[in-house]
Amino acid sequence: MSQPVTIAVDALGGDAGASVVLPGVEAALSEDASLSVLLCGPEEVVVPFCASHERCEAVVTTEEIAMGEHPAQAVRKKKDSSLVVGCRMVKEGKAQGFFSAGSTGAVLTAGTLVIGRIKGVARPALCTVLPTPTRDVVMCDVGANADCKPEYLVQFAQMAFIYAEKVLGRENPRVALLNIGSEEAKGSQFAQTCHALLKEQVPNFAGNAEGNDVLAATFDVYVTDGFTGNVCLKTIEGTSKALFGAIKGAFTKSPLTMLGALLVKGGLRELKDKVSSDRMGAAPVLGVKGACMVGHGSSNEIAIKNGIHAAAKTVRLQVSELIAQAVSSPAVSGKIDKSE
Repeated sequence: MSQPVTIAVDALGGDAGASVVLPGVEAALSEDASLSVLLCGPEEVVVPFCASHERCEAVVTTEEIAMGEHPAQAVRKKKDSSLVVGCRMVKEGKAQGFFSAGSTGAVLTAGTLVIGRIKGVARPALCTVLPTPTRDVVMCDVGANADCKPEYLVQFAQMAFIYAEKVLGRENPRVALLNIGSEEAKGSQFAQTCHALLKEQVPNFAGNAEGNDVLAATFDVYVTDGFTGNVCLKTIEGTSKALFGAIKGAFTKSPLTMLGALLVKGGLRELKDKVSSDRMGAAPVLGVKGACMVGHGSSNEIAIKNGIHAAAKTVRLQVSELIAQAVSSPAVSGKIDKSE
C-alpha cells in the first residue's frame, strides 16, 4: 500500500470550477486508496460531496479568487478563499500538498506567502513536465519569475533536476540552459553569465539548448527565466492545438480523406494522448514547503484527477525535502542574496 497522503484541493479552481473538480476528486480517490482530500469551497458545494465520499473532508470557505483578479492583492485580501485556505491547510500541517486549477499567479503568491519558501530558496519557480512525442522533459521556470538574476537559475536547475530524477524517474538527468545557440558564448550577457554559473555549480549541466531541442527531447531539463519559459510553453501548446486542428480539417475535406482518417485514427489518438497536458495534470511550484501544484485553467476532470495524483506523488517522493537539502549547500546558498 502507498504512503497515506492528504491533499487540499481548491473546489472552485479552473474555468469550469466544481463541475470538473468534483468528478476529478472522485476519480482520484477511487484510484488511490491511500489518498485523503480536504476539499475547500462553499458549503453547498463541498459538504454534500464529502458526505457521500469516504476520505474526503469538507473545509468550508466563503470567498473565491477569480481568474482575472490581481494575484497578490486577492491573496492578501481574500483570506477565506478556497485557494488561500487550501494553502493554509498545508502550512498548518493538516495536508501535505495543495492542488488548484485556479489563477496561476494566485497559487504562486499563496504558495510563497502562505505555505512559505524553503529556507535557502531565493525564488520559488514554476516547473512543468512537457510531453513530447519521444519522452517527457522538464522546463523551469515557466512563469513565476519574469525577471531573474543568474544565480536564481542555478537554483531552478537544482530543483528541476530533483523533480526530473524523482518524479520522472530519470537517472542523472541532463540539464541545459535555453538559449539562442548551442555555443558557450551565445546569447545575451545574462545568458552567458547564467551559463558560466551553471557550468560551475550544476554537476550535470550539459550546455546550451536551442528552442528546437525542446520537443526533440535532446536534454532532460531546460532551465530559463520565467518570461522566456512561459512564451516557449505557450508557443508549444498553441502549436500543438493548431496542428491537431489542421490535421482534423485535412482529414474531413472529402469522403476519401475521411476514409484515410479511419485508417490512422488509432495512431493519431495515441499521439494526441501522449502529448496532452491532461496527462500531467499540474505543474509544481518548486521551492515552497510541501507540494503546491497548479493545473491549467481549462482542466477537465481527467486533468484534475491527474493533478491530484501528481501532488500526492510529489509528497511521497519527498521532493520538497530533497530540494531543501540541495539548496542548503554552501556552494550555492552562499552566492545568493536571500534578503530580497
